Amino acid sequence: MPLTEADQRRVDEAEAEAEAAGASKLLIRSPPDIQKLGSITVMCLILNRTIGSGIFVTPAIVLRATNSVGVSLLLWTFGAIFGMCGLLVWLELGMSIPKFQPPEEGTGSLDGEGPYENVPRNGGEKNYLEYIYKDPRFQTTCMYGVIFVILGNLTGNAIAMGQYVMQAAGAPDSPHAVRGIAVAALTGACLIHGLWRNGGILLNNVLALIKVLTLMAIIIIGFATAGGASFGNGRVGKDAIKANFATHKSFVRPSDDAGSYARSIIYVVYSYSGFNQPFYVLSEVSQPKKRFAKATIATMILVAVLFTLSNVAYLCAVPKDRILDTDLDMANIFFQDVFGNEIAPRVMSGIIALSIFGNIVVMTFTASRVKQEIAKEGILPFSLFFAQSKTTPYAWLKQRLWPSRSRILEESPSTALLLHWIFAVMFVAATSSTSTAIAYLVLVLLYGYTLIVMVGFFVATGVLYLRFTKRKEWTDNLGFRPWGGPTAAIIYSCTCAFMIVSVFVTPSEKSSFSYATTGVQHYIVPAVGLGTLLIGYTYYLVFAKLIPRWRKKVLIVEREPIIVRQGGRQDGEWVQILELVEFWWAARQGNKEA
Repeated sequence: MPLTEADQRRVDEAEAEAEAAGASKLLIRSPPDIQKLGSITVMCLILNRTIGSGIFVTPAIVLRATNSVGVSLLLWTFGAIFGMCGLLVWLELGMSIPKFQPPEEGTGSLDGEGPYENVPRNGGEKNYLEYIYKDPRFQTTCMYGVIFVILGNLTGNAIAMGQYVMQAAGAPDSPHAVRGIAVAALTGACLIHGLWRNGGILLNNVLALIKVLTLMAIIIIGFATAGGASFGNGRVGKDAIKANFATHKSFVRPSDDAGSYARSIIYVVYSYSGFNQPFYVLSEVSQPKKRFAKATIATMILVAVLFTLSNVAYLCAVPKDRILDTDLDMANIFFQDVFGNEIAPRVMSGIIALSIFGNIVVMTFTASRVKQEIAKEGILPFSLFFAQSKTTPYAWLKQRLWPSRSRILEESPSTALLLHWIFAVMFVAATSSTSTAIAYLVLVLLYGYTLIVMVGFFVATGVLYLRFTKRKEWTDNLGFRPWGGPTAAIIYSCTCAFMIVSVFVTPSEKSSFSYATTGVQHYIVPAVGLGTLLIGYTYYLVFAKLIPRWRKKVLIVEREPIIVRQGGRQDGEWVQILELVEFWWAARQGNKEA
């Protein structure tokens, strides 16, 4: 990355400070311009996360819970609105905080008199929650950090992938084999990103393209079936259209089970939850202020269109009663009915398994960056170990074989990837006493309830707090102004609040979410979800209160970002090129730090 003379001097000084003999500071570099994520990759991060098991599995779950074609389609439409509102909330925060005072021109000093500028940083909602809920020190970081370190993985999706691999192979269902495949998928994703950063990004983009083409194929086949086309099993579209879309049948006898509706909404919003993935790696995005908002909004619109048309396409070929009378997922029912043989569903199972692996690949890439940011705050055991980045083996080997002039080789948060892998595999083991189907339902609901609904509520409510308490101080310095002002935050906050409470409503005995069906009491997952807040707060009390009293010392954390103009241009965006991290325990003097 070309730099101005003053910027280069500050970078050289920071590197020398970190590399000095006896230095305790950890230096973490951001990727250079050539390794930054472009708009296509940003779009693929969202596509690869949103198009997973959800759009292939969830439509049947929602239809069985609501017992109505019309209501289920309305829930999917609402899910699209909810996802777009979430994206607008995250854009308002991500393009506005954190803020740093740019260095004084010509001196390189960070003590300039100019205004504060937003400089994108990895971490997503971690940064936003810390900005909104500042006091007391370490509380927000501990509460969010513990939840994300433990639950910030897609173990449920990995187990589902194992199931679909077995179905594609035509092998009998084996819980041990399914869990073995799940562990292999989780391990493989971590290894890919740890060994070759750009290879992991390339794989993410290829898988995203395959997923989009798959949904487009389903849409074309579904609508062709509705038009009378036959793909080997006769003209099945005619009966499906009459059963599903006749005006007197679409909304006939919908379920009145509030508990099932609440869980259905969570599954739908889980399918749209990928909008936040690029925010986890925001400091690795090229020119985020110029391109990021356009790329993410366009992608969520594309996802909404694809998901809506896919749901309609399914129902163009499969009658409602057929879906209610089987436990199969929607995509497999669709391919069975359209092609009339057992080969097509097995092929579809293989595609779904590949799609789910794409989920795991993108979440491993982004979540490891969040866990690295959490480690930089010093709240984890061996924080400096988990906060570091290392040159990837691929980059090291390439430099050995074909030396280049580049000073900065490709790096990856390998130790944070290890932390991510440990907890993901622990969850696979922790659910070994339950069936794989129940493990998937429970883990997906737990992830959705905590990291989407609960965290989303605190983030969106925090935006409303900033807008209605700080008013001009906040709104005059926004890096992105969402349409409708606070409307998106109000919708997102109220919806999350509704789901937090309503999921405690007992589903009816006939519901697919009932205890008789799942073997899990309806209140277990939300109670565990809320319990994670208590676990996080207990961790905070131990870390920030008990340990300092016992040691008679306080933890000092210093994070010094080195920010520069991207590309060395005077009109370039301010970006973080590297960061110095250091923490130590300092002796107390009375009630003050020494």
